[in-house]
Amino acid sequence: MDTNTQPQVKKSLYKDFVEITKARLSISVVVSTIAGYLLGFNEEQPFQWLVLLLLIVGGYCMVGASNVFNQIIEIELDAKMDRTKNRPLPSGRISKQNAFILGCVLTILGLAILYNVNPKTAMFGAISIFMYVSLYTPLKTLTPLSVFVGAFPGAIPFMLGWVAATGHFGIEAGTLFIIQFFWQFPHFWAIGWFLYDDYKKAGFFMLPTGERDKKTALQTILYTIWMILASIIPAFGFTGNLILSKIAALIVFLLGLWMLFYAVQLHKQMDSKAARKLMIVSVSYISLLQIIYVIDKFLR
Repeated sequence: MDTNTQPQVKKSLYKDFVEITKARLSISVVVSTIAGYLLGFNEEQPFQWLVLLLLIVGGYCMVGASNVFNQIIEIELDAKMDRTKNRPLPSGRISKQNAFILGCVLTILGLAILYNVNPKTAMFGAISIFMYVSLYTPLKTLTPLSVFVGAFPGAIPFMLGWVAATGHFGIEAGTLFIIQFFWQFPHFWAIGWFLYDDYKKAGFFMLPTGERDKKTALQTILYTIWMILASIIPAFGFTGNLILSKIAALIVFLLGLWMLFYAVQLHKQMDSKAARKLMIVSVSYISLLQIIYVIDKFLR
């Protein structure tokens, strides 16, 4: 190979790896896991840089593997949608065989790394990849309940960090799970709304009623309210070692009202512009919530 073309090939391979593992999504998931870890460590289970590093690398491998297998299964459907037709698999830049090998390597590597954190962390990582690939992905073309099923693996990262820090799954990890579980619904329904036409080309059922109607918008509001309520529960002393100060709870509550405002706007306006705004706000909400939770822990 010409030495002048080697940097271009490496750059192309790196770009394809980033795309097929959905790096931006994978990193956001890992950040949720980091937040959970920072909330979980304590005097009995002190902070360890090595454990955090293993969690980051292992977590990325697991999420990346899930995304690779998802794209292998949906290669023909991705080719039909404008936003996905240029991905490495439908465009032919990566073969199915090579993608499968990559997915297997990332899975094995991820599980091995997370097992070295602790067995429970590896178990939840395995559950996450199984549910995402074997249940959520095939259900997307069959029923709107796919979003409900997908909310389970989607909610695992936040609580996974707590389990990695403590080695235990209890009320604390369960609360972190519930917060991100309810958040999934308004977030993905907003995406399903403004990408409705593109999803329709592939036969994906992402909205609860299957249509962009008042019932879908109303459910988006209701699940946002459940999310808000779940996010302030730690302020009332019911969640063990997961504690939230009253001031932090008020800030989180106001953040929730901010997101609720945009959910209500979607119900009023019933258009893709409002749905896109809700999606953007939802991403900001979950990131800010995790930051507030972590800062509040260190300030108490």
